[in-house]
Amino acid sequence: MSQPSKPKCFYALVTRNSVLVQSPTPSQCTEEKNRLENTCRTVAVIFGRNPTAACCQLVRAAHVECVCPFVTWKLVAALGGVQRAIRLIQSCGRNVPRNFKCGSVTTP
Repeated sequence: MSQPSKPKCFYALVTRNSVLVQSPTPSQCTEEKNRLENTCRTVAVIFGRNPTAACCQLVRAAHVECVCPFVTWKLVAALGGVQRAIRLIQSCGRNVPRNFKCGSVTTP
């Protein structure tokens, strides 16, 4: 007697979720960091304006393990301080946990 087959959507879901869990490669991280820098490093963000839609799209998709190694106090200061940096990230629809260490910065 044969066992009933599982729905194909189950396999698609398992496959899709396993792809989402994989960590990016070092070259993918470098590419991601460069895209974030090129898209989000604008005079507008540094001088108090909100990030562009293109920047926010990259912020929402960014991998913490790719971005955090490059977060320094100098970068945060250029953005206007920790609180403003957090607000910029949150304005893109991404949460920033309390007491989270990212690079040389720990969020309040």
